[in-house]
Amino acid sequence: MSPSDVFADGMLAGRVALVTGGGTGLGRASAAELLACGAQVVICGRRADVLEASVAKLGDGAGFVAGDIRTHEGAHAIVDEVLARHGRLDILINNAGGQYFVPAEGVELKGWRAVWRLNLGGTRRMCEAAIPPLRASAGGTILNVTFSPHHGLPGMTHSGAARAGVEGYTRELAAELFDDGIAVMAAAAGHFDTDALEKYPATVRAQVAGGVPMQRLGRPEEHAWMVALCASPLRMALSGAVLTVDGARDNYYGAWPPPALTVGEGEVPTEERKPPATR
Repeated sequence: MSPSDVFADGMLAGRVALVTGGGTGLGRASAAELLACGAQVVICGRRADVLEASVAKLGDGAGFVAGDIRTHEGAHAIVDEVLARHGRLDILINNAGGQYFVPAEGVELKGWRAVWRLNLGGTRRMCEAAIPPLRASAGGTILNVTFSPHHGLPGMTHSGAARAGVEGYTRELAAELFDDGIAVMAAAAGHFDTDALEKYPATVRAQVAGGVPMQRLGRPEEHAWMVALCASPLRMALSGAVLTVDGARDNYYGAWPPPALTVGEGEVPTEERKPPATR
């Protein structure tokens, strides 16, 4: 494993990290960066074949546990396996989550409950399973991955509501666990260039980058750097925070610049400033 492009060599040496949903996308990128910073990393998910292939790509220091975070028994079994292998747990990255694209009025109760069970319920169960070993470590980290933008997710109201619940849970947990030396944060991820986009309708995928002011998708390593920062010695100063990495998408929704705002050949008009007064 090559060293991190951002952080000091060995920053997380001796630490053990567990990344849920670590077999693909942002989870795998996060696992790679934690490994680059010196941690031992276990990824988990429901599909053993996907996890095994990802561990082969991640290389030395990586392992996997297949399990289901949606049940009490599944979450505790995953954490117990990590402890059996490594004897400790220092970092929990709650990356697993999901949703499907549907207008609000088309969300059936069964689908609503399924999305909440995974995104909010799974996060809570993993936190509950991990808190005892995190207390026992020399300062632990919990990072709950949510979703940007915070002003709404048209077409994914079930997920927007569940992710907002995760952020509220994060803030409350951070206050409760601060005296235990456990930092709890949330990471609100924007649109990143991963395979996860392939499951959405073609018309949705085509407009994704247009809703980001910087007019490009995020690179997975950009999210992963933020994950490593939250596990770094700075972690307690960040506890309770929701860190948004989305290319300013939270500040604007729609193509940038808006057609009605541009002039001439598409330039955004700039206000003329008066020259500074001279004495």
